[in-house]
Amino acid sequence: MRLAALFVIALVCPAMADEPVVPLAALPLSMESVASTAEIELGRALFFDPVLSATKMTSCASCHLPQLGWADGRETGKGFTVLTRNTPTILNTAFNTDGVMFWDNRERTLEAQVLHPIRARDEMRGDACEEGKVVELIVQRVQAIERYRTAMGGTVTMPKIAHAIADFERSLVTPDTPFDRFMRGDKSALTPHQQRGMKAFEESGCMRCHGGPMLSDYKLHVIAAPGERQAFRTPSLRNLRHTAPYMHNGRLRTLDEVLLFYEQLMDEVSETIEGGDAAAQPPLDPLLKHLSVKPGDFLDLKAFIESLSADRYDQRVPALPNSKP
Repeated sequence: MRLAALFVIALVCPAMADEPVVPLAALPLSMESVASTAEIELGRALFFDPVLSATKMTSCASCHLPQLGWADGRETGKGFTVLTRNTPTILNTAFNTDGVMFWDNRERTLEAQVLHPIRARDEMRGDACEEGKVVELIVQRVQAIERYRTAMGGTVTMPKIAHAIADFERSLVTPDTPFDRFMRGDKSALTPHQQRGMKAFEESGCMRCHGGPMLSDYKLHVIAAPGERQAFRTPSLRNLRHTAPYMHNGRLRTLDEVLLFYEQLMDEVSETIEGGDAAAQPPLDPLLKHLSVKPGDFLDLKAFIESLSADRYDQRVPALPNSKP
């Protein structure tokens, strides 16, 4: 039985099969455009402050917990109801290709992404007000808080709120993993076990979707993921140690379960892509037929993926206005 590779979350246009494979690379050690410390800390406070929720009962940090890799450890997120998608980490979102956000790539900037949970009834708005009125309500609240008002030059606007939160999120980067150090020339940064895993990763076809510094092409693909057959974005493979469970709906709790999923998926790949059975729609991603991971490589692959996780990252929680330091 042939096996597929890890985490190709994803509908592919046929032309993609012929696109060049993007080689693995380290993340940049610094950003070209970095906000000031004051701007980042303003965004951090707003990210944790439930003042941005219409009900004042939740915050951005309710679903993005620092101790859980800035994800939430749940199968799917939970706001005022259980949501349908796994909560992605915000670590390294500054490097998302073309700035795409969400599992369906519906937005292209962090600033635009910020507004979605604030407006969404099931996430942060609840039943406290109508969707069309929530932005005005939040702006008035934040304007009334001296610390925020002063930091924003005396006048609070939603674009200023969104920009501050986005600046904070862009500061959450992990460019110094063992993998990054290895790619910059420190050949002792990866163990022989991890180096074998990287070689297996490169040779198995995983990089057709999981290449580049973020190990993601940030494109939409159909892979018949557990529970739903539709197009989802390829997730980054960085910091998986901190961000289980996996897949768009969190159905797979361990890397072993993911490998087993792909092993079983290859039977369907043989029947549909190679066998010409077009009964199931939408069709599977044609890239799946190029993937071949040997069972004997699984331990090495898991060791390599471990090297993509940071040992340390920013987990600081701010003191909010009117709270004790």
